[in-house]
Formats: sequence, C-alpha cells, structure tokens
Amino acid sequence: MLGHACQAEDLSVLLGPAINIKRSPLGGRNFEYLSEDPYLTGELAKNYINGVQSQNVGVSVKHFAANSQEYNRMSSDSVVDERTLREIYLSAFETAVKDSKPWTIMCSYNRINGTFAAENKRLLTDILRDEWGFDGVVMTDDLAMEAVAAYSADGAVAVMALEAGNDLVITTDYRTQIPKVLEALESGALSEETIDTACRRVLTWKQNLGLL
Repeated sequence: MLGHACQAEDLSVLLGPAINIKRSPLGGRNFEYLSEDPYLTGELAKNYINGVQSQNVGVSVKHFAANSQEYNRMSSDSVVDERTLREIYLSAFETAVKDSKPWTIMCSYNRINGTFAAENKRLLTDILRDEWGFDGVVMTDDLAMEAVAAYSADGAVAVMALEAGNDLVITTDYRTQIPKVLEALESGALSEETIDTACRRVLTWKQNLGLL
C-alpha cells in the first residue's frame, strides 16, 4: 500500500522506515519508530522494506544510528559501549540491510561516541558497507551538513562526509558545501576516486528506479 501510494504521488523513494529504538515514552518520534525491542524492530523493518521495494519504490532506512532523542539531536552525543551499540542500537539496521537490501540509508544528526554520524567512517564504511555488505546510497537528513558545520573548524564537512562513505547531501546544504568540495578536489585534499565512488552509487540507485 505504501509503494502504491508513492507511485500515485510520483515519488521514487520513501523516507522510511524509521527504526531507532524507543527508549522513553517521552521520545519525540516514538510515533514513527517501530518498537523498543531490537529483534521485533528488525523483523518489522525488513518486511516493510520488502513490501515497499517490491513496487519499485525505494526506501531510506533511518536514522543511522543511535538517534533516540529529539532534544538537541543536531548536537547531542550518544555515548554507547560496543556491546550495547551492537545488541540494541545497530541490531535492527543490520537485519534490514542483510535481509532486505534497502536502496538507501539516512544517517542521523547526532554524534556517536564523539563523531557525527554524517562523517563517521566506522559507522558508514567499516560497519555498514564492509561488514554488512550494504552497496546502496547513504544520505544525510535535512540540514545535517549545516548542523555539523557549526561545530567544524573550517566548515568543510561534506569533504569528511564523502571520505567517511556518505554519498548524498539533501536540501539546501549543497549551496555551502559544493564550493568546499570543489576546493578540496582541486587542491588534492579530496581524491577523484572518492567522488567517483559516491557518484557511481547515486547513478546505480537512479538506474534501479528507472530514472536513467
């Protein structure tokens, strides 16, 4: 039904499911998240994804990862030990990636153990891509780059995000970030290979949607 609804509105990607863990009844997005249980969330998520994508409509599983509060979510730091991170906060995402192969993943605003999700190489490349085998597009949430830039020395956060495995900046962030990416590319601080990899993922995604 969700896939059919997206087709009726000429939408190629549904920005969901949201599968962070409900930790408190006061959570601002509890209405959107699926469960407080990692196993149940993973099972619900994979069937949601399979259903939507069976209609040739992509999903964007979010918010990767450990986004369990709305208050100051653009600057908060989720400090989590490895076992807790794996067993509670990453478990449903791992199930979704391995069992349903979502076309896109949307990273969260917050830091995870000191590093913003949008530029977190361990999260976006080491775990998501290398360990779990995700081969789709990683995108930011609305205005995430501007939020991260506020805490960056030079504001060139899209460069660090690309190097971490982030492929796509959505909304108006590109206006401030494209010049910084081009500058880094021209100076050699950012490799053409990194740009090519991100472009290839986005083009493959569009091809899957029939947009190329």
